[in-house]
Amino acid sequence: MENVNKILLTMRHINKNFPGVVALSEVDFTLRMGEIHALMGENGAGKSTLIKVLTGVEEFETGEIKLDGYDHAIVNRSPQEAQGKGISTVYQEVNLCPNLTVAENLFIGREPKKFGMIDWKTMNQKSNEILKNLNISIDVTVALENYSLAMQQMIAIARAIDMSAKVLILDEPTSSLDDGEVEKLFVLMKKLKSQGIGIIFVTHFLEQVYEVCDRITVLRNGCLVGEYEVEKLPRVQLVAKMMGKDFDDLASIKKDNLEAEKKSGTLVIDAKHLGATGTIKPFDLQIHEGEVIGLTGLLGSGRSELARVIYAADKADSGELFVRGKKAVINAPIDAMKAGMGYLPENRKEEGIIADLSVRENIMIALQAKKGMFHRLSVKEQEEFTDKYIELLQIKTADREVPIKQLSGGNQQKVILARWLLTNPEFLILDEPTRGIDVGTKTEIQKLVVKLAKEGMSIMFISSEIEEMIRTCNKMAVLRDGCKVGELSESELNQDSIMRAIAGGEADE
Repeated sequence: MENVNKILLTMRHINKNFPGVVALSEVDFTLRMGEIHALMGENGAGKSTLIKVLTGVEEFETGEIKLDGYDHAIVNRSPQEAQGKGISTVYQEVNLCPNLTVAENLFIGREPKKFGMIDWKTMNQKSNEILKNLNISIDVTVALENYSLAMQQMIAIARAIDMSAKVLILDEPTSSLDDGEVEKLFVLMKKLKSQGIGIIFVTHFLEQVYEVCDRITVLRNGCLVGEYEVEKLPRVQLVAKMMGKDFDDLASIKKDNLEAEKKSGTLVIDAKHLGATGTIKPFDLQIHEGEVIGLTGLLGSGRSELARVIYAADKADSGELFVRGKKAVINAPIDAMKAGMGYLPENRKEEGIIADLSVRENIMIALQAKKGMFHRLSVKEQEEFTDKYIELLQIKTADREVPIKQLSGGNQQKVILARWLLTNPEFLILDEPTRGIDVGTKTEIQKLVVKLAKEGMSIMFISSEIEEMIRTCNKMAVLRDGCKVGELSESELNQDSIMRAIAGGEADE
């Protein structure tokens, strides 16, 4: 299109500090009309802060923001003010009202009125027109909660566009979507691009950047590394720029560590016909000392449900569980903890972190629960344990008393990991431990998993990324439609075997 190179938004020399942390230092960013621009960097690089400065969630100390259509620099003091200027954000966690209809969500706060009452007919008609323009065909009179997360995100995008968005910010919109849903979202993004909208795409998925984006801006430690055209920046170079160092092929992780010596063979977890009606069909599963077992399958296949039943986050109603040869009575997570288990859940925001508590309190909470309320850990003990794991896992925080909600997603994940490592579990369940975090932190977590296994810990590793499962796991259980359909041995762990096992036919036990 003729205005494809027209500058839509510029941010120049942006500086932002938090207590003890330089969040942004002299950062520049440029968005053009009709482009999809990836904003990339490790967790803590400054991506979220730059978005918050742009949308008025945070104030910046110095710098300048200019937007097409304004003959002076702009300052947004709230997201509403930014939206009024045509800057809208759609987050990973859709910020709409699930109990209201699609039409109500599209027009919330600006409903068409007739005789002082909401004009439902007009609102539903306009909603259909908005969605039709974006090639979305759904019933707008149905409650939003009845649609998939992917569709809810598209509705959030449609609302933003109808409010005259010039700049659309998509913050990790694909983290919880399957491949088909991602493809539908990309079709919509490309359509909006063709209409001249500038899209800022925040993601950790490299392949998605190369599929849909035109340019990439890389941040590192609050500083601008550079702006690049996608087609001129090889993936290896992009990762190196994000990390600030050459990045070795992760395929060496297993080779260097897991081939060292055979495991003792002691059976740690033995599930016999364990299941929970409506979530996971009865399954058998054995996990030995020093083994990393992966759970693979499409979204909704039952991976998380299997893990939750073992840990009693969901209560089993069939079968038996043996821990080191002894029948275990595990009716609640506290029983699982006392039996030597740890569980890092998939949804860290809702089930992992306690946002208003400090890093120290978040790390200590599981060990204190395991010891019981009558065996209180002293403040000195807590500080020593916390400092040990902050250093061990390289958690980036100003100090141990900072509220965990102020940390980046990757560092929050490390805090939860520290919480469970502190309990010294014999069996650790990691459900999507690297989702939504940067490449560097992913590598650190994968290496840590292999190291812990080498030291004798048994680990269950759940991931949507098959490549990282191949790098870290000794064997893999395959799930489909809420049922364990087979297992793959270490010699069978390659992409072709795994994809065939997921797609059909039972894998050999």
